[in-house]
Amino acid sequence: MRIKGKAWKYGDDIDTDVIYPGKYLVSFDPAEAGKHALEGLEADFYKKIAPGDILVVGKNFGSGSAREQAAMALRAAGIGAVVAESFARSFYRNALNLCLPVVELPGIQSATEERDELEVDLDEGLVRNLTKQKDYHFPPLPAFIMEILKVGGAAYYKAKARREAARSAP
Repeated sequence: MRIKGKAWKYGDDIDTDVIYPGKYLVSFDPAEAGKHALEGLEADFYKKIAPGDILVVGKNFGSGSAREQAAMALRAAGIGAVVAESFARSFYRNALNLCLPVVELPGIQSATEERDELEVDLDEGLVRNLTKQKDYHFPPLPAFIMEILKVGGAAYYKAKARREAARSAP
């Protein structure tokens, strides 16, 4: 699974209130949520990105409340993956459940300039900076996480439950 796009850089400790402000929590429409992604940092963030672009962020990305709308908003805005120095655990899990690929890669902030062309290869555990012709390795995601991403996020659990039920049926 490969994601290719421009890098958009932001710093450390970006919490879910910044990723998706609380005043929009009354709406569960992904298209509307995408228009407010990262609004706490940049009002029209969604207008500058193209589908598949990659968010490159610092430490503790997604801290704060465990609202899954933060990951939903980024995905709906067109973000293809988030590569961070580190993630808050709840954001990391929510992102996977919503089929937003997330990769922890210490040192990525200093190795990337905004608008560098990146390619994230989840199978190989590789972020390739195509602009600088440099590769950065991370441990490949476990097979069960890759399956979650390939089947569309939390749908993985429903599919797994159906398979298990089918196996135990007479």
